[in-house]
Amino acid sequence: MDFLKIETFFDINNNEDRTIEVLSAVYQNITVLKEKVRKIGEGILDNENIIKGKKILLKPNWVTHDRKPDDEWSLRTHDAVILALVEILIEQNPASIIIGDAPIQGCDWNKMLSKNFINDIEVLKDKYKIPIAIKDFRRVTFNPVLNNPIKDRRPLTDYVIFDLGTNSFLDPISTENNIFRVTNYDPDRLAESHRKGIHKYCITKELFEADVVISLPKVKTHQKTGITCALKNIVGVNGDKDYLPHHRIGGTGFGGDCYPGKNIFRLWSEYILDIANRRQGSVFYKFFTYSAAILWKLTNPQKEHHLAAGWHGNDTTWRMVLDLNKISIYGKADGTISDTPQRNLYSLCDGIIGGQGNGPLEPEPLPLGILSFTNHSGLNDICMAILMGFDHKKIALLRNQKIEFSKGDFPISLNGHRITFEMLSKYAVETVPPPGWINHLK
Repeated sequence: MDFLKIETFFDINNNEDRTIEVLSAVYQNITVLKEKVRKIGEGILDNENIIKGKKILLKPNWVTHDRKPDDEWSLRTHDAVILALVEILIEQNPASIIIGDAPIQGCDWNKMLSKNFINDIEVLKDKYKIPIAIKDFRRVTFNPVLNNPIKDRRPLTDYVIFDLGTNSFLDPISTENNIFRVTNYDPDRLAESHRKGIHKYCITKELFEADVVISLPKVKTHQKTGITCALKNIVGVNGDKDYLPHHRIGGTGFGGDCYPGKNIFRLWSEYILDIANRRQGSVFYKFFTYSAAILWKLTNPQKEHHLAAGWHGNDTTWRMVLDLNKISIYGKADGTISDTPQRNLYSLCDGIIGGQGNGPLEPEPLPLGILSFTNHSGLNDICMAILMGFDHKKIALLRNQKIEFSKGDFPISLNGHRITFEMLSKYAVETVPPPGWINHLK
């Protein structure tokens, strides 16, 4: 049975307490958080048949470390939400809990995880005698400032390589040529994983060893997909971004989707960036990186012209996201896809304070005021888009995934009461879209 439960942290009749000041205080009240999580997780999180004796994987949004003061609220899943969930799960005596993600390659893991959070996890582990591990799923890290690539941090045996082949959402836009790109990654490595008829992903084994998977997204805007929530958050089970196409080289006039139109100087800038990314760790890396950036600026780019394809015409990232959701639900440990679901994928979404504007890496706080819990990522994300005041039909990620309800039901509740999309839209908050989506999402 599909379900989506949404709980608010503001009075839906007046909105007066729907402010950053009020909502930020919620994160300091673990009692209130646990009460809300219990309410929306009833029947799942408190169900011994589901949790007791089971291996649990928690997948938060740990995209990167803080870069400005309010990132604590809007950049990542808040520590307090993770801790509230862990405390509730532990009461049902699971066999083990793993909390893990694959942040961007430049994330400083030790800066991202606070000492208080680590200590709180250790206290819970010692008190309940249940193994709890925090894991970095990345195979590769790279700090562009220090120019220090570190490869094979974890052996390839810690992952399962999936080749979706012609069943990939990417195959209809693929060619035999090296067209896919990830900003700041070697395009030749990516070409080994993605081309016509071949679409490989590098999935951490923890996904397949878990009996229960719970994703913990932060509700935010996203340059490449419009929004990021339950669907996009699952990308972090892929441990090597050399397997993750984010866009195709060139503007739409050249057959790519990096930016609209056709500009030869922008294309040259992309090629120069390719030269830089092939030389990470060498003395030439920074020279070519700066050269690409300077040439790009000389083209007088507008908001939709983004060297990392951060705009509404990006036709690649959403396909990669849906591929990974397919693997997460239907994937088997032998690297094949089943015709039937292999696991339930739940999502507890942190939208108490969301992120708006230039997400996912530079969001500003958004007073959204909600938590949601679901077993249907697509339905959840449509509702999050509605609460952000966006037209979900204009977001390719949401428009192209299937929405099927059990027995034709409409399984959405707000504060315990059934609700429709139209009713939910009454509680939308004005949200600043990503720069490349301005005037597109309304």
